[in-house]
Amino acid sequence: MAVAIRVIPCLDVDAGRVVKGVKFEDLRDAGDPVELAHRYDRAGADELTFLDVTASSSQRETTFDVVGRTAEEVFIPLTVGGGVRSTADVDRLLRYGADKASINTAAVAEPALIDDITRHFGSQVLVLSLDARRTRDAQTPSGFEVTTHGGRTGTGIDAVAWAREAADRGVGEILLNSIDADGTKDGFDLELIRAVRAAVGVPLIASGGAGAPEHFPPAVAAGADAVLAASIFHFGPPDAIAQVKKAIRDAGYPVR
Repeated sequence: MAVAIRVIPCLDVDAGRVVKGVKFEDLRDAGDPVELAHRYDRAGADELTFLDVTASSSQRETTFDVVGRTAEEVFIPLTVGGGVRSTADVDRLLRYGADKASINTAAVAEPALIDDITRHFGSQVLVLSLDARRTRDAQTPSGFEVTTHGGRTGTGIDAVAWAREAADRGVGEILLNSIDADGTKDGFDLELIRAVRAAVGVPLIASGGAGAPEHFPPAVAAGADAVLAASIFHFGPPDAIAQVKKAIRDAGYPVR
C-alpha cells in the first residue's frame, strides 16, 4: 500500500515572529508562531516544520522558548531547524518538545555531524534541509548548487551529490527547498525534485513555490513523499490545508 502523502505547513521564524519572503529575501510578518501552529494543528496539518531562518546567518541558537511554547500547543510531529550545530543542540530541541531536528549549514561544514546525530538519536530524528538553487557552474553537473546560511551563501557543492551523501550517512529524510521557486507561488521546481528523487531512497519533502492547491500533485508525481509550504497557508483561505489534501487525493494519491 502506498504511503500517505504528508501536508506540512512551514513556520519560518525570525526574532520570535513567523515571516515569509520571496527567494529567502524581503521577509514580511505572518503572525505569532504559537497561534499559527495551533491553527494548523486544528486544520488538519500532518506535521509542522519550524525554521529559525536567521539563526545560522546571525550565528546564534534557535529560539528554544518559542519551540517549547509551540510544542505545548500542537499534537502532531514538530521538526525544528536553524542554528542546529551539534548533538547537544538536537538533544536540547528534543527536550523542548521537538520530534525531529533539521540541519543544513552545520552539516555542509562538517558532514560527519550527520553520522554523530544519527548514531546518538537514530535516523528518524534527523532531517537534512537542503537549500538548492540553479547554477551554470560546470563543477555542478546536476545544475543545482547547495546554499547555506538561509540561502545567502553559495557553496559550489552539487545538490544531488550532497543529497546522496547525506542519505548514505543516515539522514532520515530530506527537506528539499528550491531557492529559485521560494515564495514565487508559481509551483514547485519539479526538475529539482525528480533529480534528487532519482538519487536517494529516503523520504523527500518538497518545498518552495506552492501558490495554489493544484501545484501540489505534480510535486508528488515528481517523487515527493511530503509537501511543505508557507505562503498558501499563512495568507490563503482558512481551509487551505483541506483544499491541498483534496487536490492530492483527487489526483489519485493517498493522503492522511
